[in-house]
Amino acid sequence: MDSLHEALWRAAANRRARLPRTSGLPAADVDAAVGEVLRRALERVWEHGWMPHDVYEAVRRDADERALSFLVDAVAADTARHTALHPRWRAQVDGIGAEVWWDTGEPHLEQWARRHIELREDAVAAAVAVLGVLISLPDLPVIVPRPGTPMAAFDHRGVDPKVLNRVRGLLAKAESTAFPEEAEALSAKAQELVTRHALERMPVEAASTTSRRLWLDRKYFDGKAQVVHVVARANRCRAVVYDLGFVALVGEELDLEIVELLSASLLVQATRAMVAAGDGARKGDEARSAAYRKSFLLSYAHRVGERLEAANAVPEDDRLLPVLAERRKAVDEYFGAMFTRTVAKTTPVRSAAGWDAGRSAADRANLSVG
Repeated sequence: MDSLHEALWRAAANRRARLPRTSGLPAADVDAAVGEVLRRALERVWEHGWMPHDVYEAVRRDADERALSFLVDAVAADTARHTALHPRWRAQVDGIGAEVWWDTGEPHLEQWARRHIELREDAVAAAVAVLGVLISLPDLPVIVPRPGTPMAAFDHRGVDPKVLNRVRGLLAKAESTAFPEEAEALSAKAQELVTRHALERMPVEAASTTSRRLWLDRKYFDGKAQVVHVVARANRCRAVVYDLGFVALVGEELDLEIVELLSASLLVQATRAMVAAGDGARKGDEARSAAYRKSFLLSYAHRVGERLEAANAVPEDDRLLPVLAERRKAVDEYFGAMFTRTVAKTTPVRSAAGWDAGRSAADRANLSVG
């Protein structure tokens, strides 16, 4: 089986290499070899800071649906080996739908092939595609204790579930309404609600600074990342953009939940406004060009950031000032320890019309936090 292990690794490392021949080998041996190399690969990426949702996104962007399905099963098998998981780890495993659906007494490869109406060789090919992505992933900062290690003390002080449900309801309505004024009012109400909730809790709760990753679609990535950045800054967090396709966020647990929630809603609304700005334009018109849309999103983010900063005035309660200063210091120290080498990035604006349209759309948004 050692030679099969090596052949699988070679095929994954060089994607143009021929896949190892497995048709004449016992199904149990092939299954054991595939399971072992994937387990080793997952252990490596876990040790180097990756989490279940991260590897899911990496494979989704670099391989096909068959490989993604095989990855989910590999994560499920790996998770089943551990009795204790960090709550955020468990939430990500559940989020990608990783569960052991197969009979563990029989080879998984055969069952996967039957389920997807494929041959066993196709299952091996999917496993090698997953392995090829996993062994090419770079190191990331460790932000959550991985399975199999002692769990760090975890005292989750997230958003109150009642408040969170109200915010989600407001943002869902904002995303679904066809009336811009109504969407703006609902978004403003959501921002006001979460900001007031955060400030009310500050004097009585200790900060729990941590990090999260927010993956974004590749199309117009720079503009979308900038939207996340301004939301993070307005909510007492720091952000770093990774070319891999995500924004790393650093902040207090409560604030990070707010940033994720509001960023997701703002991106939906910004995209709708961007597309609406080009409605009626003919094919080839500037309003339908990539330069226009990139400039639109960058301008939208820039103006929204200006208005959020203006809205986040010093709180009336002077007792909060030292608490806010301490929170910022904690976030800056955590950020500095996690990201020792960062560089500033500039994105050119190539469409003045797109910039003007994006700024106008942001000006129409009611972002007051009261």
